[in-house]
Amino acid sequence: MALLAVAALAVTTTACSPQRPTAAAEGADGTTTLTVAEPVHSLGYLPLYVAQAEGFFAEEGLDVEVVTLQGGSAHTNAVLTGEAWAFIGGPEHNALAAARASGDAQLRAIGNVVNRGNVYLVAAAGAEVPDDLAEALRGATVATGAYGGTPNSITRYLMAESDLGEDDVTLVESADASAVLSIVEQGRADLAVVAEPVLGQGIAQGIWGEPVYNVPQGLGDYAYSTLNVLQSSVEEDPATAAAFTRAMARALALVEDDPAAAEGVAAAEFPTLDPAVLAETLERSYADEIWEFDGRVSEASVETALEVVRASGVLDDAADPVTFDELVDMRFVDDLDDGA
Repeated sequence: MALLAVAALAVTTTACSPQRPTAAAEGADGTTTLTVAEPVHSLGYLPLYVAQAEGFFAEEGLDVEVVTLQGGSAHTNAVLTGEAWAFIGGPEHNALAAARASGDAQLRAIGNVVNRGNVYLVAAAGAEVPDDLAEALRGATVATGAYGGTPNSITRYLMAESDLGEDDVTLVESADASAVLSIVEQGRADLAVVAEPVLGQGIAQGIWGEPVYNVPQGLGDYAYSTLNVLQSSVEEDPATAAAFTRAMARALALVEDDPAAAEGVAAAEFPTLDPAVLAETLERSYADEIWEFDGRVSEASVETALEVVRASGVLDDAADPVTFDELVDMRFVDDLDDGA
């Protein structure tokens, strides 16, 4: 997603510090310092925060800082310019970067985190919504993210799948995820496409009810948020990529096996989020199988991601369709399977 602010809509916070080494850099103590750029601070990225909080990165000799870079493809560009070692976002970003440049601009997903389209369609409280998705969307005003972002692309994909265009659906687009709450509350939209924790906040405040369409279940496997690095980084320093992958594998295992510990990390990452909303958010995330616990990126999940951005108009590769191997490098996940 080129311009894409991929991943779950959520609370944003930190900014990148120009003084901190960002591409892989070895410190005096032998620790390798890395920066990972995220487009938003999202509960969907919980395994990444777990790897930090539980010391899994540190045990691999890595000092990892996660920075939030809002604004279109800012997180992708941070890797392309050497300001960050990796970004978390959909692998379609890798396709868009390749379309704009060559050589060192080649990006690869080396691990998976969020493997479902992590957004939900909700209706304003009290609204009567047809069960049929096409009929629910037809004639509706829908609040969604800014054009180029994943929630927006999924909105447009659902419209296209329902044979609807912008003459049939009115889109209210906002780059601020939390703004959707006020847009719907003020009656400026009938429906909204939202992610956690905005989904849970809206339910708690009575702005909308439970989702009327569950995208994670409806679209199935979807490489929504992978960990992406320059291919040159992989080739020049495979040991760092392997260490990072091992730490993430441990974090994913903890999130799968110990939800209470994962919730503790989430509470620390989102201290202002109502504990009840946090608990319900995590319960929904587990039920909808948001995370890919083995870290593997499948061809089917990438194809879904590409179909979404093609339908939205963000990616046009009809003349030369991008291939899985141009976007993904599973060598380090394979090594985990082999016990390396």
